[in-house]
Amino acid sequence: MRTRNWSIRSKIITMVTVPLVALLALWIFATALTAGPALNLLAARTLANTVGNPGEVIIGELQRERRLTVQFLADPSASVGLLGQQRTATDRAISDFRTAAEGGDAWRDSSETLRHRIEQVFTEINTLPAQRRHVDRRELDPLGAQNLYNGMIQSGFDMFAATATFPDDEIDRRIRALSTVGRGQEYLSRVDSLLAAVTVTGQFTDELRMALVQDVGTARFLLAQGVEDMPEASRAQYQQIAAGDAFVQLNRMMDRLIVQSRSGQLSPVGADSWHPAYEKSGQQLRDFENDAIDTLADRASSLALTIILKLLLAALLGLIAFVVSVTVSVKVGRSMVGRLRRLRGEALEMATERLPNVVRRLQRGENVDVDVETPPLVYGKDEIGQLGHAFNDVQRTAVQSAVEEANVRRGLNEVFLNIARRSQTLLHRQLALLDRMERRETEPQELEDLYRVDHLATRMRRHAEDLVILAGAAPGRGWRNPVPVIDVVRGAISEVEDYKRIDIRSIESSAVLGRAVGDVIHLLAELLENATSYSPPHTRVQVSGQVLPNGYAIEIEDRGLGMTHDAIDEANRRLVEPPDFDPADSARLGLFVVAQLANRHGIRVSLRQSPYAGVTAIVLVPGELVVTGPGPAELPAGPDRPLVGSGSADPSRSSLAELQWQGTEQLRELTATGQPVTINGIVAHPEADLPRIPAQRESPEAVPGGPVPASVADGLSADGLVQRRRVRRPADLGETTKALPKPGAGRKRGIAPVTSAPPAQRRPAEAPPAQRRPAEAPPAQPKAEATEDGLPKRVRQANLAPQLRHPVEVEPDEPTVPLRSPEQIRSIMSALQLGTTRGRIEASKFVGDSSSEDRAKPEKEGNGGSPGGPSFADAATVSFPAIVNVAIANGEAAARRGNGAAGDRTENSEQDPVTRPEKDTK
Repeated sequence: MRTRNWSIRSKIITMVTVPLVALLALWIFATALTAGPALNLLAARTLANTVGNPGEVIIGELQRERRLTVQFLADPSASVGLLGQQRTATDRAISDFRTAAEGGDAWRDSSETLRHRIEQVFTEINTLPAQRRHVDRRELDPLGAQNLYNGMIQSGFDMFAATATFPDDEIDRRIRALSTVGRGQEYLSRVDSLLAAVTVTGQFTDELRMALVQDVGTARFLLAQGVEDMPEASRAQYQQIAAGDAFVQLNRMMDRLIVQSRSGQLSPVGADSWHPAYEKSGQQLRDFENDAIDTLADRASSLALTIILKLLLAALLGLIAFVVSVTVSVKVGRSMVGRLRRLRGEALEMATERLPNVVRRLQRGENVDVDVETPPLVYGKDEIGQLGHAFNDVQRTAVQSAVEEANVRRGLNEVFLNIARRSQTLLHRQLALLDRMERRETEPQELEDLYRVDHLATRMRRHAEDLVILAGAAPGRGWRNPVPVIDVVRGAISEVEDYKRIDIRSIESSAVLGRAVGDVIHLLAELLENATSYSPPHTRVQVSGQVLPNGYAIEIEDRGLGMTHDAIDEANRRLVEPPDFDPADSARLGLFVVAQLANRHGIRVSLRQSPYAGVTAIVLVPGELVVTGPGPAELPAGPDRPLVGSGSADPSRSSLAELQWQGTEQLRELTATGQPVTINGIVAHPEADLPRIPAQRESPEAVPGGPVPASVADGLSADGLVQRRRVRRPADLGETTKALPKPGAGRKRGIAPVTSAPPAQRRPAEAPPAQRRPAEAPPAQPKAEATEDGLPKRVRQANLAPQLRHPVEVEPDEPTVPLRSPEQIRSIMSALQLGTTRGRIEASKFVGDSSSEDRAKPEKEGNGGSPGGPSFADAATVSFPAIVNVAIANGEAAARRGNGAAGDRTENSEQDPVTRPEKDTK
């Protein structure tokens, strides 16, 4: 047993307790050894009253019933009335014995062997009613009935023998002798019953004579053996009984039965002379047994009281010695433990109060006096006092070390902050330089590389802000006005390496106060980075948000490796109570940053296991940081619609795709304003903090006969970065813009009509133009019938789209053109070829080098979209293919008409470059 880690108190208690417990155990053992036999001796009288005396009575009643039963079987008329009365007396004796034997005292004081013998007696007695029925039907002979009663009576004597288990040998020997005398008297009773049967029949049979002779011999042997083992007084009393007239006469008649009885002859002894002598001798023997039992009970009680008195005296002395030992041991141990407790208390006070207080004062920049903060501990000159002096040295060294450590930590934080500020300065300059380069660059491949570098710089800026947070300072990014939650989420996604795998689900309209936008973006970016890093590359990360009564909840769910319950509990504790930064625990740097940012603004962040085997992070932004009501940005209608640009795998259903193709009317409206166009397909105002999204139309208007827009993902590079293109000024269109067809002229070619004058400029928050009416709502459907299982029944053509419920109007065929001569056809074809060639040349001047990039192209690996869908850059510039198609159609029309004159149209406003989701607008 190792006691090195035990406390001093435990060691002292053990040192005192072990001897005391050993002494107590020895005392209990001796007491149990002595008290057990003493209690058994005290129980002797109880057993004599509850088992011995009732047992004697029941045996006597069974003996008398046996005699009358044997006599009844020999001659029914001899003892019919007497047998019934005797059976009643026997049943009454059995009931009294059962009550006494099953009582609480008798059963509790009985040994296991005695209880077993009592149960055997009950078992034999329970067969008595059945045996009586056999006797009444005379199904037994006298000797058979004799044997049945012999078994019942023998079980009673076995019960008496089981009581002879006392610890005193003298008492045990006397009880056994009394049991032997009782059994001898039982064999005399057997002789009496057999002789009664012979007297009724008038002669002996061989079986009866043999049984009678054996019973006489056994009775004499048992009586002599029992008396021999009894004390002198009991033997003298027995001799008096044996010398009496009744017993002498009984012995003489037994001698005559043995010598003169013959099979087939009359009995030499008459019933009139035998039965009175037997009754008197039997009563004398029973009185002798009862007197001996009472004498033994008195002796046992006296002996038990003597043993108990000695035991109590020894117990009292042992108890006094035990109490004295305990008192002395406790007094000495308590003194030592008390001094050690005081020493420990002052040491703990130094460790838990004074030293942390010193550290906090050092963190606040206060000066600390080591001598004042380390008062000496005085505890005498013994070993405990020497230990107190050692603690004095320890606490002085600890406080001095705390001062030095605080100075080191302060210097380390200043180093972190200095490095971070320098890195932030360089990164902001780098981002500004990249922005100017992206504005000037028109080559797709170069733009792709610039965007990749831009994205890396954005992530580096977040890591630089991590150093600022580690140093205990604020990152520095801030906004003046509230920013929509959707823009905050997009800003966080743009700072994640694998942002293509992130899907934005339903985000309810709300906004975050400008002072907390930067920290919320950083917090969400850390959680998103963790979700993408610890989940398989083929899985998606889902982001959703909703307005709550006490704030706004943003949920981030991944389907990655997950965490154990213990790890989640530990992480949640760290998020609730952010610990001090430990440089050795660099693996949890992101968790520390999230905890610090959440604690700064009262944001609650909790982790839990996801049903998809990953982890779900829930960010609850408090109500004081959330601006409720209709925000400046909304998501497209519909539940759980993923947004392209955030990594959605379904760009055809995104808000960007819906905003991308809205006809040349929207194109002219956007190009005429001269304002920058964002990737979300909206106009970004300079005074806005982040790009805003106009209110979503209830149903997008379909362009009749218009071309299908190209995939949004076609504008992405191989790693998912945006390929930006510049929007040409109207002045660059040259003569082509003047040659645009009138409204309705291009409907045969599937071109949306374009008006010559641009519409009035409007802000994103204003309502959409009147001509863009929402699609009609489908008619209300009647409630469908249900099957037996509760599923709806299908009704043919009940769920058709509204467009399919009416027949399609087919345009009439054009009138037949008269046949032309070959010369006319050749002239027309030549003119058509010349006009087409001229139109293509003019169109190339209009679109420049980007025209080939704006056409639909097959899907490339990593573009994040589907073949033929709208590209990301196309969404940002609002459909360059529409401009190309309009220019080509106009050129062909001009060639047929031979109208090549067109004036240049110029505008002084210059189109601003496209903003990126990862760029922060201050």
